[in-house]
Amino acid sequence: MTVTQTPLSISYRAMTEADLNTAYTLSQAVKWPHRIDDWKMVHHLGSGFVAEYHNQPIGTVLCWDHGEKYSSLGMVIVSPEKQGNGIGRQLMNQILDEIGEQKNVLLFATPSGQPLYESFGFRASGTVYQHQAIVENAIAIETNEKEELRHIDREDYAKIAKLAETACGLTRATTLNEILKSASGIAMETQGDITGFALIRQFGRGYAIGPVIASSQEQAKVMIQSLINDHINEFVRIDIPQSSELNTWLTEIGLPQVDTVVEMVRGEIPQRDSKIRQFALISQALG
Repeated sequence: MTVTQTPLSISYRAMTEADLNTAYTLSQAVKWPHRIDDWKMVHHLGSGFVAEYHNQPIGTVLCWDHGEKYSSLGMVIVSPEKQGNGIGRQLMNQILDEIGEQKNVLLFATPSGQPLYESFGFRASGTVYQHQAIVENAIAIETNEKEELRHIDREDYAKIAKLAETACGLTRATTLNEILKSASGIAMETQGDITGFALIRQFGRGYAIGPVIASSQEQAKVMIQSLINDHINEFVRIDIPQSSELNTWLTEIGLPQVDTVVEMVRGEIPQRDSKIRQFALISQALG
């Protein structure tokens, strides 16, 4: 007897806030660390779609605008039980139609997801290392006589958004203002002028450091170590671009590398300043 496999009856619609609990459950099923509050933030900042089977969401995707020229996409999840049915491809079709052809699009891909994204015209543009651990020992930090660390306050928001935009080549004010509702951070002042900053917020299993924007690697190290020292015996994660060259140092101070993802782009790579650099991402979703 021949058994005929019929296609699954999948529908696609815009994601709403009512979908977030199910989205959280899906992310748990694929062993992502996101809390429901992490989902609420990325959904509030962007828009997206869910795939439904029998009125039950079984897939997700989100996108975010970063100015007139750039968008990013992420949170691409398909229920493990329904993978292999073209759902991820259709979610990509939906979200890319939403973004539009005129935008350059960024994403971060796992090795297993990379072939799908390449089929949509994305190409590898960099590598990101994920470091995380419970750090047990504080390390003394030193700044030179011209530099001073201090806490960020609301009057700094416009300045740090400008620094982030210079380092990333993306509009960052809206994203950072939302993150700063729940994050704390430090600024590096050089002769009275802010030349770098770093944020930390609750995320996943503990805390996530990022973004880290600095004018030098040494400046970035000082800010990262300062934030780690404030969270000894707590779980800390940081995602760094390969270009930061912080991989070995992070491992030495107790934050080993646990994963690698590929930065991908469809269109033009953002124009980034060489004097102010991004040493850690906000997240793999938001870049």
